Amino acid sequence: MDFSINEEQQELISLAETISKNEIAPRSLEIDKSGVMDEELLHTLKQSGMTQLSVPKEYGGAGLDLLTIAMIAEQLAKGCAGVATVCAANSLASFPILIAGNDEQKKSYFDCLNQGGMSCFALTEPGAGSDAGAVSCRARKVHGGYVLNGTKCFITNAPIADKITLFANTRESGGIRGLTVFLVDRNTPGISIGKEEDKMGIRASATSEIIFDNCFIPAFARIGREGMGFRLAMETLEKSRPVVGAISVGIAQAALENAIHYAHQRKQFGQMIASFEMVQQMIADMVTKTEAARALVYKACWMQMKGDKKAGLFSAMSKCFASDAAMEVTTTAVQVMGGNGYSRENPNEKYMRDAKIMQIYEGTNQVQRLVIANAAMY
Repeated sequence: MDFSINEEQQELISLAETISKNEIAPRSLEIDKSGVMDEELLHTLKQSGMTQLSVPKEYGGAGLDLLTIAMIAEQLAKGCAGVATVCAANSLASFPILIAGNDEQKKSYFDCLNQGGMSCFALTEPGAGSDAGAVSCRARKVHGGYVLNGTKCFITNAPIADKITLFANTRESGGIRGLTVFLVDRNTPGISIGKEEDKMGIRASATSEIIFDNCFIPAFARIGREGMGFRLAMETLEKSRPVVGAISVGIAQAALENAIHYAHQRKQFGQMIASFEMVQQMIADMVTKTEAARALVYKACWMQMKGDKKAGLFSAMSKCFASDAAMEVTTTAVQVMGGNGYSRENPNEKYMRDAKIMQIYEGTNQVQRLVIANAAMY
């Protein structure tokens, strides 16, 4: 496996690291408290290309591969996982268009991103989370297009999105055979933003309902064929899960570094706690799990890029292992810091809350284990 990257890619990764350290991290606790990312920071992310990571060269982008996108997401997550999620959500929404969109659709979508636009991936519903076949948002075919009715929930970037990659059912009876993808403009009549979630973690990312009420969209808004949506959802999530893994690695790395720094500052019984064997054992486990997660994430990206037949398996493993590792590492980091780690004035408490969602979204880790087991056994 060759994880080497070229000079242009390294410049973007270094830029992400600089933005994370100088622009994101100093704001992270305040953003976490308010639940709102300030416009200045969002502008910085747009101007630096962090919200356009998936734009191909032929459409004015950097043409980054999945491994580079993951490495950038990891750096951004060290500053704040919520901010990294805002950027990663644009890539998530891009993948179905990249896979099945025509040239006109790609140009419209990527022009929007290049001009500072945002997007969202609208699959989840109140009755359809892990079960994509339960999507009930209806796209009823009419002359010249479709009429949309239904509600999406827990949609990252929904309140700030200009474009919506929407999964709706074109069959009245529902089921995966009717699942179809549409590229929808946010300002289309009949679309409104519903309840915004007051979340436990990743609070920098705006998450809300999207409501479709007799919303007409033209036929050319459909991505691919009718009934192609389930396959596109699975292919998309196989590409995006290593990015979730990368964000998890960024969270774990930040918590680890904070705990190590604290261990060299905190004195008990007349000596630094870094000299205590039990603390050293905790740090050793944190380092090992973080590095193992990073290696698995990078391999999963590499396999996706090579089109390896086991890429889906490694995608599931990378997301599952890295998010579990992030939860364990952040929990241990709080333990190393004791009462100080439990305080809202310390970022390790935030890292722990941010890590939890990584085990849940883009396919719960219980679902990932089913995918892994089926791939391994059959």
